[in-house]
Amino acid sequence: MLPANDTDLAFAPISQVAALFRKRKLSPVELTRLLLARIAKLDAQLNSFITVTADLALTQAKQAERELSARKASRDRGPLHGIPISLKDNIYTADVRSTAGSKILAKFIPERDATLVAQLKAAGAVLLGKTNLHEFAYGVTSNNPHFGPVHNPWNLACIPGGSSGGSAAAVAAGLCYGSIGTDTGGSIRIPAALCGIVGLKPTLGRVSVDGVIPLSPKLDCAGPLARTVHDAALLLEPILQRVKGEPSPRALEKSAGKPAAKRKFILGIPKEFFLDIVSPDVQFVFDEALRTLKKLGVRFKEISLPLLKETEDAGSQIAWPEATLYHQEAGWFPARAADYGEDVSSRLAIGAKTSAVTYLAALEFREKFIQQFHLALENHGVDALVYPTSPITAPQIGQETIRITSGADRSRVPRTNGPSAQTEGQHATRALLLRNNRPGNLAGVPAISIPCGFTPDQLPVGLQFLGAVTDEHLLLQLALRFEGACPQTRRPPPA
Repeated sequence: MLPANDTDLAFAPISQVAALFRKRKLSPVELTRLLLARIAKLDAQLNSFITVTADLALTQAKQAERELSARKASRDRGPLHGIPISLKDNIYTADVRSTAGSKILAKFIPERDATLVAQLKAAGAVLLGKTNLHEFAYGVTSNNPHFGPVHNPWNLACIPGGSSGGSAAAVAAGLCYGSIGTDTGGSIRIPAALCGIVGLKPTLGRVSVDGVIPLSPKLDCAGPLARTVHDAALLLEPILQRVKGEPSPRALEKSAGKPAAKRKFILGIPKEFFLDIVSPDVQFVFDEALRTLKKLGVRFKEISLPLLKETEDAGSQIAWPEATLYHQEAGWFPARAADYGEDVSSRLAIGAKTSAVTYLAALEFREKFIQQFHLALENHGVDALVYPTSPITAPQIGQETIRITSGADRSRVPRTNGPSAQTEGQHATRALLLRNNRPGNLAGVPAISIPCGFTPDQLPVGLQFLGAVTDEHLLLQLALRFEGACPQTRRPPPA
């Protein structure tokens, strides 16, 4: 059955659209034209795209239509066949410019596709365009000095998060059915949380970053952003390098009713770090999410990870010199320092001053944290950790600091696992957005952010699950169970 109108169609799940294609009730060309029209109408408000590839998208859609019309199983490439998506603009696309949101690469046109792009093309996905981002993916706001800031669809005065901000905004506003972003310190999960969508950072190395402009090779990951957990799984399917015997992500919903999917999850809540700095509104929504999980049969354990508090510094001490090395070897920094935005230029300068001893000490700390993380999961008998993706909702564009006050009325929030201390005072926006996400990158483990509610000012809040290496399928199962109880059905105002 066709959705009631074009807007409903733009927000339909991928599986429904795929079924409509195969029943000949909708064509990839019709759908691609609809999405291109939405981009033309709505993206002036959001600035989520740097390059719209209309001609390429229609060519790919026509090819998908021919193949799906052939009624031969061999011509059907799977659930992404004919589905319009976008890509973050730091990912190589043959014959389509890949700017990384920078002035330096404003006219750069790669000769080849990134590995993940080739994989998505083989799956039949249709590329609508390349999305805006924080310059060189080196920031969390997507306030781009060269292509303009990306605006949050829920409140145009606010940031969408970053660095994959354009991808998240486009998905949330119904301008594409999904996007592929990158994540070095939270750059998929932060914008997913702030824009009210799903974002998955896979285990380090399980999705190829060949052909992705690097930030920090020891931390860089690529993964999907989508409106539902199952859509994220479908986007992950063609690009994930699976281990032997691992279930296919696309089989997620089919396995939902099987006994194995009814497992009793046990989630860990760290005593320190994640809940000691969090806004009262986010805390309230998070506690409501824990209540929902408890009703679903999920149990909680308070666990200790003493090294958590040092992960943000260690991540920075790895990322700073690795980022600077890439830009030095490319011949851009410091020779073209004036062509960078002020914030990125200053971070590259920090990287140039970071000593080898500091970098090596951070790598040594990383190994200790990886060991502590996995031992904590095993020793406490927990499947994953759970905590807010971000301790704050989307700040306003240009808001560099945020005050989180203590003493909020908590009588309405019965604690699930004891009190969480709030720290009063000003905090740097960048540090707040990074602090709950950097541990996943430092440990190289998978993490997923899913929408779990809204604050009184109608901004979305993200819930994050962090699992052990190669536990993507477990996290998807857990997220799907929560989503079934708390589906995100709201649409942002521009939609």
